[in-house]
Amino acid sequence: MQKVILLFILGFGFIACDDIIEVVDISNKSVSILAPTENSAIDITLVTFSWNPVEDAESYHLQIATPSFENAIQILEDTLITKKNFTKTLEAANYQWRIRGENSNYQTPYVTTGFSVE
Repeated sequence: MQKVILLFILGFGFIACDDIIEVVDISNKSVSILAPTENSAIDITLVTFSWNPVEDAESYHLQIATPSFENAIQILEDTLITKKNFTKTLEAANYQWRIRGENSNYQTPYVTTGFSVE
């Protein structure tokens, strides 16, 4: 009888632990870019990239390329951050940046936008 009770307790413990460590699927969500937005022209070289956080995302994968990801001459940044903004000094040029939300099991699609520093 004690073995049956022990097995019941262990089985219930595994079920309860599974509920605690379940990771939310964010793959159908999208990051909303706040700045810089598509085709914006910035006249300062210290650029702050910002976005609205995605619920259940633990971090954000941010990349910056010049002049675009399709025709990249250089990937200037490829970083994983936990904040909802990132600041970088850039020279005058055309750029694209993209971002996606991530958690331990899932990721949102990248959202990409282009801008220029003048």
